[in-house]
Amino acid sequence: MMLLLRFRLLGWLFLLGLGGCVTQQKLPYLQSSSYSKQKPVEVANARPAYLLQPGDVLSIRVQSVQPALSELFNVPTPQSMVSGDPSTLYLTGYPIDEAGTINLPTVGRLKVTGISLTQAQVLLEQKVGAYVRDANVLVKLLSFKITVLGEVRTPGRYFIYNPQATVLEALGMAGDLTEFGNRQNVKLVRQTAKGSEVVLLDLTDANLLQSPYYYLLPNDALYVEPLKARTERGNANNLGLVFAGISAIVLLISYLTR
Repeated sequence: MMLLLRFRLLGWLFLLGLGGCVTQQKLPYLQSSSYSKQKPVEVANARPAYLLQPGDVLSIRVQSVQPALSELFNVPTPQSMVSGDPSTLYLTGYPIDEAGTINLPTVGRLKVTGISLTQAQVLLEQKVGAYVRDANVLVKLLSFKITVLGEVRTPGRYFIYNPQATVLEALGMAGDLTEFGNRQNVKLVRQTAKGSEVVLLDLTDANLLQSPYYYLLPNDALYVEPLKARTERGNANNLGLVFAGISAIVLLISYLTR
């Protein structure tokens, strides 16, 4: 009787363990039969131009043959920024207010929302050029940050230091998905002028490279859902402890009643 009970307990644990396994088919990214080792497969996907919005923070650096005048526009760089603290980026930039403008010394307020960084650079060169001879203006977006949550190894908020970022790059910064991350149902939450929009991404589908959501925009958030196997694995572990306790009690009772 005791032996039969123990075999049944082991059988239940074995079945629960199988339910908590993740199949190989769910793990690889960008699965496609068209990929080849002999010839690369080209995928067309134009990079979207980001248009500046209220809340963005711009880095504006002016260079010219008149350095004394140029320095009027250049915010001093704090020592903490040199050490790599991203929070200090906001102390060195020009924030875009709710009206869509930035406030430059001498020049005054300029509306920059609804245009790209390149267009903003041309606009600023024109305006600053009225006060500084042969001015060269460099404009960069300081507030390009994304958030990665869920079944990744290091969830958190990450700053992007280049004009473009992709979904795969963001997941790589977060240490990649765990084996229990649902690669076929990743939520991308994007902020728009009308509110928030949510789209589902399938990382196992090669068509992801052609998706308009493959490239991320500032303030995007990725959430990786857990697979059902994660819950089943946790339940199996908990049930294993319960069954081990029951087995110990049954053995103790059997020993005492001999």
